Amino acid sequence: MLAHENIDAARALAWEIVRSGKNNVISFSPKVFLPLTHLCRDYCGYCTFRKDPGETKDLYMTVDDVIKVVKTGEKAGCKEALFTLGERPELKYQEAKEWLAGNGYRTTLEYLKHVSEVVSSETTLFPHVNPGTMSYREINGFKNSNVSMGLMLESTSELLHQKGMPHEYAPSKRPAVRMKTLQNAGKLRVPFTTGLLIGLGESWLDVLQGIAAIKELNDEFGHIQEVIIQNFRAKRNTPMGGCKDPSEQYLSWCLVCARIILGPEINIQVPPNLSPGSYQNYLKDGINDWGGISPVTVDYVNPEAKWPTIRALAEACSEENLVLKARFPVYPEFIDPDKGFIEESLYDKVKTQSDDDGYVKGGLGQYGV
Repeated sequence: MLAHENIDAARALAWEIVRSGKNNVISFSPKVFLPLTHLCRDYCGYCTFRKDPGETKDLYMTVDDVIKVVKTGEKAGCKEALFTLGERPELKYQEAKEWLAGNGYRTTLEYLKHVSEVVSSETTLFPHVNPGTMSYREINGFKNSNVSMGLMLESTSELLHQKGMPHEYAPSKRPAVRMKTLQNAGKLRVPFTTGLLIGLGESWLDVLQGIAAIKELNDEFGHIQEVIIQNFRAKRNTPMGGCKDPSEQYLSWCLVCARIILGPEINIQVPPNLSPGSYQNYLKDGINDWGGISPVTVDYVNPEAKWPTIRALAEACSEENLVLKARFPVYPEFIDPDKGFIEESLYDKVKTQSDDDGYVKGGLGQYGV
């Protein structure tokens, strides 16, 4: 077991591993954040994103709402339309069920599929849906409009579902059902983003087991394009509001372990807005991506945490002799049509907007850097 108080040698190894696989490139995805609905059947002990019907004016974003935000993102050079939403709210709330039926849909995922298709066909942005657990059939239904999809594993620890723990009232956060979604995506060869949420009360061993579970999936299917190591942030008016945030040392330890276990090819991300005073330090821990950064919308899951500017990210990279590049929600190594990870029609759309290396054409100048 690595002691997270003294991991300099391991950090050096993580640096060597990531440089061997990613050279000197650090990437980010210029995006708009689309909270299609805040309604959710789950209650997590740290979440301020979810709302009950009486707490929100609009139960769902309309198609017009979505397109308005996406068009603003187009003008700002965004390439990703990230859809984040609550888990199957129609199973819990009659109001959600009635809104969907009144608009011609049976489920939230059916509505999301329609909205994704509109964004994909009518704009230059690429949808990336993150709606929670999905069946094989449901994932397959998004392939014609999404170049990638995502679901955070969060943790493989059953401890987090016990009485008084953060996932006690969150049935969709059970490791088995999350792993099933990741397996379904692998069978369908969908470029998939997943990751761990650390600082919830898990053990060091839980972290290692979570990383190992992700590696095992990728070894079988080769579809895990990105692993996010996300640090818990305590929020007021939540059951975990009085808990301590994980330390910078613990986050570094998790990142270093992830890189050493996962190897040089998988992309590893840490959200910079959740570590505003220290994100630049994690470049030495083996990461090669900053995730989605929006010049248009806030992080609706962590609205108190402002995005760093793209210029600041570029400067942090430059100090380590690294180069910042804008990417699509699908990583360059998954774009090749011969690999069969994205639909042919979506490949053509990506190709017209990408440079020879599969990154966003035009460089950082379009983002004011």
